[in-house]
Amino acid sequence: MMDRVYFWVVFMAFFLLLSVTSAETVQVREALVQFMEKLAPGNNPGDENWGWNISSDPCIDAWKGISCDISMQFVKKIVLDQLNFTGVLDAASVCSAKNLAVLSLSNNNVSGMLTYDISNCTRLTHLYLHGNNFSGNLPGSLSRLSNLKRLVVSDNRFSGGIPDISRVSGLLTFLAQNNQFDGVIPKFEFSNLEEFNVSNNNLSGSIPDVEGRFNASSFLGNPGLCGKPLPNTCPPPVAEKKGSSSKMYLIYLGYVLIGLILVSLIALKVIRKNKRKEKKEIAKKGLQTDATKDKIISSTSSESKRGGNISEYSITSVESGMGSSSLVVLSSPVVNGLKFEDLLRSPAELIGRGRHGSLYKVTLNSGVTLAVKRIRDWDISRDDFKKRVHIIDQVKHPNVMPIIAYYCSSQEQLVVYEFQQNGSLFRLLHGSENGHLFDWGSRLSVTARIAEALAFMHEGLQGDGIAHGNLKSSNILLNNGMEPCISEYGLSVVNNQDSSFLAPNDSFQENTSSPVNNMSNAFKADVYGLGILLLELLTGKLVQNNGFDLGLWVNSAIREEWTVEVFDKTLIAEGASEERMVNLLQIALKCINSSPEERPSMREVSVIINSIKEYEEKSLSSEA
Repeated sequence: MMDRVYFWVVFMAFFLLLSVTSAETVQVREALVQFMEKLAPGNNPGDENWGWNISSDPCIDAWKGISCDISMQFVKKIVLDQLNFTGVLDAASVCSAKNLAVLSLSNNNVSGMLTYDISNCTRLTHLYLHGNNFSGNLPGSLSRLSNLKRLVVSDNRFSGGIPDISRVSGLLTFLAQNNQFDGVIPKFEFSNLEEFNVSNNNLSGSIPDVEGRFNASSFLGNPGLCGKPLPNTCPPPVAEKKGSSSKMYLIYLGYVLIGLILVSLIALKVIRKNKRKEKKEIAKKGLQTDATKDKIISSTSSESKRGGNISEYSITSVESGMGSSSLVVLSSPVVNGLKFEDLLRSPAELIGRGRHGSLYKVTLNSGVTLAVKRIRDWDISRDDFKKRVHIIDQVKHPNVMPIIAYYCSSQEQLVVYEFQQNGSLFRLLHGSENGHLFDWGSRLSVTARIAEALAFMHEGLQGDGIAHGNLKSSNILLNNGMEPCISEYGLSVVNNQDSSFLAPNDSFQENTSSPVNNMSNAFKADVYGLGILLLELLTGKLVQNNGFDLGLWVNSAIREEWTVEVFDKTLIAEGASEERMVNLLQIALKCINSSPEERPSMREVSVIINSIKEYEEKSLSSEA
């Protein structure tokens, strides 16, 4: 009797505990509603028992197709078969229901790809997507679904290779017939499988040992497949003749050596030619008279100290005919009354050199230190350059370096900024200068400020078609408060022959007489640049080949399910939030989409990054 009373006391206590447990949150309900909106765009059945709205509860109000756990708290199953849905599967939204075990959308007309976000459904045991119009690759992230028992994707248009999901040791069903898969059949735990079918695809190679569990019908319709249980046996591997292989190796090695010798000779000739050309130019400059109105700012380089007439680091401005243009000083308390002669008389130090110009550190007699950007080879008229600078000057943001002054002649342009002693974001990230620890919180704060500043500039200069054009970590400077300041906004040399700062597939030609023309991709190129900057901050790796190599490496790592491996080890060591790093990684990958039209706007990127930053701050405050 006492045992029975004890049982009921424990049962009621357990029941009451379940009843007070919080049900699906508002965020989960909103995500599920978004999932349905994308699955059935503009196709709400209008059934009063349909549900799927934020004002109701999926369990208590029994949304169509949803089954919940015994306590009616959490969504366990979503079964929406044969409802003629024509949208796409938003895996990220549906997987917000963390207890979801069964997802079935069979025999609809759902299209698009199954994204890697499906791996967020960590408790998923049954996934039925057959009889739809899905395309693209099956994501390799399926291997993370360790609880998966049944996977049915047959009768779609999936393509590419079948991912290796051998780590899902409890898989009982894999049905993928009537698709467009190619490549070889990966490893499966055939001893556990109860159902397996890959017929009518484009698979090739030998069939792995299925241990006699499946017959030929599971593999028919793949002309490239061979081996048991199919009747066609695989051809024996062709044995390569050792002698002929060695001979070919030596021949190819000889070709390589000859090629290297030719390349070395050509390179040597080019170097000698360039040296002769430089000597001629220096000699020519040394012979110029006052009549040509040379303007030389002497540098503090070693060549000057040795008594050379002209330093390699001189800033030279030559005017012919009408005489030199004057320095135009914009509103700035730093250099009130600055004249061009002040720059001429001040020592200059070369601190950076790029394809289209050089950057100098100039110290005035007053002690003020300036950064002078010398631009070369920009085919822009003097009037258009002046107009451009004044337009940029009208749109000010605290995280964008303001132009203090500028000089423009028919041959070159100078732009003057206040010098920032704390260096660039590049040096902080890759050199940890000044002893500053660049932790996760600091990186997130920097990205939020940069994205907000760029969004502000894009909105203010959209009508004029002026984007940054050359966004990279070396162009992000740090002020006295270690806050990021974007430099050289809108001052990049842009033409069809030089698109070094553009992403793959980006191309445009700037029409300086009408800057709005042909500039639709300029702002998207900035978004690409920000995406590469985010990858640089997340991975800690140097950017090469305009970030294209870094983007390829990150995407490859994600396909191989090594997402965590891409993050900077210093971030992992400090215990940075993996979830929020992944969130920032996802927006970075959207920014570097190979199609400019598919990239988000800078304002959209800024909003997302700020939301990640807010979650980070809330998390830290709750832990405190």
